[in-house]
This record gives sequence, C-alpha cells and structure tokens, in this order.
Amino acid sequence: MINEFRRARRRKAPATILVIDAMTERVVGRIGNLSETGMLLMAGTPLVDDALYQFRFSLPTEGGDESNVEIGAHLLWMDQASAPGQTWAGFRFLGITELQARPLRAWIDAPGSRYE
Repeated sequence: MINEFRRARRRKAPATILVIDAMTERVVGRIGNLSETGMLLMAGTPLVDDALYQFRFSLPTEGGDESNVEIGAHLLWMDQASAPGQTWAGFRFLGITELQARPLRAWIDAPGSRYE
C-alpha cells in the first residue's frame, strides 16, 4: 500500500487545460493535476530548473463558463515524459491570495472530480 503525504488534494484534469506563460504569451503545456498549492504540468516547451514563472489558465465552472486564473509558480522538479519533447514538471504556487484560491477550490471540489 502506498501512503500519500500530500497536504492538498490533487484533482486530475479530465480534459485539456492549456497553461500559458503570462510573460511570453506562449502555451507551455497542459495541466495533469491541480491542487490549491501546486500543479503537475505536461510541458511541451523547455523549462528552466528551479525558476519562477507566471502562468495563466482557464478552469471550467459548473455553469459552463470559465474562470481565469493567473498565478506565480516555482518549478520544483522535472522528469522526461515518454513522448518525445515533453516533460513532466511539478510546480508550487507562490503567494496565492484568497481571490486566486477561490476558483481553484471550486474546480477541485466540483462533483464528479477524480483525485490523485
């Protein structure tokens, strides 16, 4: 049996949620899973180890709209994915405010969510 020591639940992304680097306006990848404190990103562009990023992404809401999130993130680790040119990357969110946490929390706690 595997013991899970994460402090926050991580919801698996059931569909493609693209992540944009807010500084360059380029898509850097897609969300693998997301919590209030960080995310797993499937990156399709090169990333700099231990760097700080400003990301933007949109989360679907229950009403069918989208909630836009812009957030600072610290790259904690990277690992080569099985697909050529792609990397798994773990990020920790920085200085998250209640205003930023609200849409994350709503998406993570939505009915029908699957967790990792």
